[in-house]
Amino acid sequence: MELQMVETLPDKDKEGLEVVYQGIEGAYSQIAALTYFGEKAHYNHVVRFSDAMRAVEERKAEYGVIPIENSSAGAVVDTYDLLFTHNVTIVGEVYIPIHHALLGVKGARLEDIDVVYSHPQGLMQCSKFLQQRNWNQISLLNTAVSANKVKEDGKKNQAAIASSLAAKCYGLDILKEKINNNPENTTRFVVVTHERIYTREAKKISVMFSLPHRAGTLYNILRNFHDNNLNLLKIESRPIPEKKWEYRFFIDIEGNLQDKYVILALRAVAKETEDLRILGNY
Repeated sequence: MELQMVETLPDKDKEGLEVVYQGIEGAYSQIAALTYFGEKAHYNHVVRFSDAMRAVEERKAEYGVIPIENSSAGAVVDTYDLLFTHNVTIVGEVYIPIHHALLGVKGARLEDIDVVYSHPQGLMQCSKFLQQRNWNQISLLNTAVSANKVKEDGKKNQAAIASSLAAKCYGLDILKEKINNNPENTTRFVVVTHERIYTREAKKISVMFSLPHRAGTLYNILRNFHDNNLNLLKIESRPIPEKKWEYRFFIDIEGNLQDKYVILALRAVAKETEDLRILGNY
């Protein structure tokens, strides 16, 4: 299905714009949403990424803000799977520096801690800090959910890896700041909507297609981008559950759907795949 070009996207600074993100107050997804849409939007939070995608698809929200990759831990694979199963379009992206902090209840000290909660990515991104301590690491749905649990339990031996915003939201002390492995740690979030649109100024294209597990199939596809002098920015693969050893590929390239070389490349790819889908041009 083709995307329709518009001159500009609906005003993202509009009062009361309905925006959904996964997590609770203090989540990094909330920070990303606020960074992209500002204070005027109306924000709803949901438990799972799939809930956010469904809210957009069913037009209960105009936009959703979903993490898709981290500079330290790599792809958020759930997001790629959901881009396949839900009829949404990527219309924007935002990069958020991730500065994890260790949060505890008021009066807790670092030496009191023996249990730490966070999202699996949060634990992974702070692995060097955690390896120095024999703490029980417990994964929860979200970094902010972890902070809220520490607040509700009220135990000095518990800590959460979350944002400094979460510390403010839940009245927790910051026991140690910037504990992530990589000081340049950054998460890329995509902004999705239910309309299949892009703008004249769009510079990045995300596409998806599946290929059989045969020698040369991926090479033949990628050659189309090379032959048309298009810069490949990213490639991810996800297994197709119902087809053993076959994969679905997600590719980002530089370009705009008005460009003739982009059109030539995508037409060639479409001939070699049965299910090419343009996820967005933004």
